Amino acid sequence: MKLAPHPPVRARSGIALVVALVAIAVLSILAAGLALMMKTELRLAQNAGNDEQIYWLGRSGCELARWVLAQEAAVPNEPYDSLNQIWAGGPGGLGETNSALVGLSLQDFPVGNGTVSLKFIDLERKININAASPTLLRQVLTVMGVDANDVSVVADSIGDWIDADDMPRTAGAESEFYQTMTPPYDAKNAPIDDLGELLYIRGVTPGMMGLDNTPTIASHPHLGFGNAPGQEPDYKFHLQDVFTPFSTGKININTADLTVLETLPGVDENLAQDIIKARSGPDGQAGTEDDTPFVNVGELAKIDPQLPQLVGPYCDVHSHTFEVHIDAHLGPQHREFVAILLRNGPQEVQVVGFRWK
Repeated sequence: MKLAPHPPVRARSGIALVVALVAIAVLSILAAGLALMMKTELRLAQNAGNDEQIYWLGRSGCELARWVLAQEAAVPNEPYDSLNQIWAGGPGGLGETNSALVGLSLQDFPVGNGTVSLKFIDLERKININAASPTLLRQVLTVMGVDANDVSVVADSIGDWIDADDMPRTAGAESEFYQTMTPPYDAKNAPIDDLGELLYIRGVTPGMMGLDNTPTIASHPHLGFGNAPGQEPDYKFHLQDVFTPFSTGKININTADLTVLETLPGVDENLAQDIIKARSGPDGQAGTEDDTPFVNVGELAKIDPQLPQLVGPYCDVHSHTFEVHIDAHLGPQHREFVAILLRNGPQEVQVVGFRWK
């Protein structure tokens, strides 16, 4: 029997070399994949650990904010809250120069391996929509520039949405009306928790909220030729500029802006400017060392003798509810948190809300 010839030794060596190279390539790919997977798992584990750390950094920032507000409330000879105080980013009043707040920076405050930065917004600078009277609601809508035919509809419908009963006001709406919507829904009959709820209320449009880039008179001067049928007016401001769902219900005349002040009954734009000028001190700049905040609402009589009586039911010189933005940094990572704090005095600053932004 004749045997088949063996392949040449060189050919067999070439085949073995190719197999070895393929094996090496496969093993290299597997090793690289394993290394990448391990690196990814390690990074995920680190991120999970960092997420927890950055969360607690945010909570630490919340506690720092509580401490700041408690210290502010304990400052002697400052029976008011104003924009020149340290919580508001100001230099601090005379009473704060001897307090524990001296030299405190609200930016990049070191906490463990990270830092936190705080920004306080007192919610008493706005109008609490849940506490606003029908008169004040109509006043705001009128000054805003809402069509006269829609003012009563919106004001009454907001009141019906908030109150606990099912009896509609004259121009308002309760569940019977909202059940005709697509899809149907019921009136809340409870306080508003988020201003976004206004879009569910009869008569309120995205334009009134400022959510569809509807211009204001300030950004788009009105020429005085009126509006086409069905066209929304150029509002002087938007609902979200003046309302908040959280506050004690009194507006702080030391922190409210021009827009909010001129929505008060009896206060026009000129009086609102006079109020801001009076509290801003000689340099006319709010939040500086020479600010002269109002100690009480009665001091408005220096501007107009009738002002204290006109705005007294709606105003105060204190802030009790604060929205605090906490920017927590840990290495290259950062995250913003928002806390709602309620201050009833130096010994009582409560956290009533805390969330990731």
